[in-house]
Amino acid sequence: MNYLCGKFCEVEFEILHTDSQSQARTGRITTGHGAVETPVFMPVGTQGTVKAVHRRELADDVGAQIILGNTYHLYLRPGLEILEKAGGLHSFSGWQRPILTDSGGFQVFSLAANRKLSDEGAAFRSHIDGSKHFFSPEKVMDIQRVIGADIVMAFDECCPGDADYAYARRSLQLTELWLERCIRRFGETAPRYGCEQSLFPIVQGCVYRDLRLRSAENVAAKGADGNAIGGLAVGEPTETMYEMIEIVNGVLPKDKPRYLMGVGTPANLLEAVSRGTDMFDCIMPTRNGRNGQLFTRSGTVNMRNRQWADDFSPVDPDGYSFVDTAYSRAYLHHLIKCNEILGLQIASIHNLAFYQWLLSEARMHIRAGDFTAWKNSTVNQLSQRV
Repeated sequence: MNYLCGKFCEVEFEILHTDSQSQARTGRITTGHGAVETPVFMPVGTQGTVKAVHRRELADDVGAQIILGNTYHLYLRPGLEILEKAGGLHSFSGWQRPILTDSGGFQVFSLAANRKLSDEGAAFRSHIDGSKHFFSPEKVMDIQRVIGADIVMAFDECCPGDADYAYARRSLQLTELWLERCIRRFGETAPRYGCEQSLFPIVQGCVYRDLRLRSAENVAAKGADGNAIGGLAVGEPTETMYEMIEIVNGVLPKDKPRYLMGVGTPANLLEAVSRGTDMFDCIMPTRNGRNGQLFTRSGTVNMRNRQWADDFSPVDPDGYSFVDTAYSRAYLHHLIKCNEILGLQIASIHNLAFYQWLLSEARMHIRAGDFTAWKNSTVNQLSQRV
C-alpha cells in the first residue's frame, strides 16, 4: 500500500515486463474492484454509461477492464443525492469492475464562454439548463468521494493547445494551487462504500518544455499512487504531443502508472506506450463509430461510403472479427445510412473491442521482446484509409 495525505490507498502498481528498445512496459494495477493489466484503454462512460453499449457487451464482447466516468456530468445528472442513495456509481450502473473519474476540468475548459476562473475555483453555467454552479478543488474531491470511483483525478485547468506562454504559465499556477487543496481535502475525507480510492495529480504546462518540466517535478514530489498527463491532443501538432510525453515521462516516477488523458487514435496509443505510458481514455472509438468510421488493422474505414453497399464480407474481414461475423459490411452500411440504433451499437462495440485488442497485442509484444518492430509496422498500417 502507498501512503498519501494521511490515508492508506489500495491502488497498487506492479511492473511486469519492460521493452529493451523503448520505454514500453506491461504492468498490473490492483484496485478494490479488481486488477487491470497495462497498458490499458479505458472506454469513456461520461454519464455513467458507455454510449450505445450494454455493460454485458462492454465486459464480455469488448473486454473492458476499467471505464471512465465524469465528475462534471454526473454532478449535474443524476446528481449527488441519487448517486449516494444508490451506493455510488458502481452500484448505480451495475459495473463492478474498476472506475476512474475525470475531475471535470476539461469540461469546464470546454465551457469557455460560460465559465470564470479564479484562485478559488471555477464558476460556470450548466450546459443543460444554464443554472449557475461553482467547483472548488475541495468540492470536486467531495463529489468524487460520493461517486466512489477507484481512481479520482485532481481538479485542474486544461490549457488550450495554442495558448501563449503567459496564459499557460498562469493556467499552470492555478492547477498547482488547486492540486495542493485537492490533496489536503482528499486527506481530510474518507472513502465510501467499502473500497479505498486513489488520487492522481495531473501534469499540465501546454507545449512549453520548462512548464511541463516544472509541473512534472511538482507532481512527482507528491508521491501519489499514479500520475496523469493532461492538456494534450487539444490542438497542438502530434509531434509536439509526443515530445511533451517524453519530457514528462522522463520525470514522473517509473514505478507508478502514467495516465495520458483524452488520447487518442490507435497510432497515438502505440507511440505513447513506446514512451512509457500505461493508461489511456478517449471518446474517439464510440464517437467515430456513431459517425460510421471503423478502426481496423488495415486502417480506418468509412462505412458510409457507397463501396460497402454490396460488400458481404464480415465487418472486419482480416481474420479476427470484433463483432458477430453474421454482420456484414453491407448490412452495417445500410444501418448507418438509415441511422438505425443497431448500426451505432455495432460500430461502437467493434471500435472499442479493436482498441482493447490493440493494447492486448502491445502487451504480448512487450512480453515477447519485439514490441518496437511490431509497433513501427503496425502504426504505418493503422494510418491508412481503406
